[in-house]
Amino acid sequence: MIENKKKPNPIDIHVGSRIRLRRTMLGMSQEKLGESLGITFQQIQKYEKGTNRVGASRLQNISNILNVPVSFFFEDAPGEHSSAGGGMEASSSNYVVDFLSSSEGLQLNRAFVKISDPKVRRKVVELVKALAAEADAD
Repeated sequence: MIENKKKPNPIDIHVGSRIRLRRTMLGMSQEKLGESLGITFQQIQKYEKGTNRVGASRLQNISNILNVPVSFFFEDAPGEHSSAGGGMEASSSNYVVDFLSSSEGLQLNRAFVKISDPKVRRKVVELVKALAAEADAD
């Protein structure tokens, strides 16, 4: 028997991943976001996985709660047409999104922004670059 499950639309998956990205950047739980919207955390999970499509008014509410414009959720979306020369920017942006979507990237980012001394920040960047260069050499 052929299974007839509908696959989530790539745009819905992308929008959901951007909701998750922003929510985690703010340190907000699915429960808290759901509570703010008057829905369950399970529904937030479905939005974030792209299983359920987010309606326009709900997306507007989410953007208000997460303090980003609605367009944030569509940045670098599949099939998005960018201006000439935008290919490098898109791949760079995807790299940042992937980094911030990881637990380590999020932790590193949160810790880094707490460092107020510019000299210390530069030293941290130099350290990370040196470690990356070592890893590349191996």
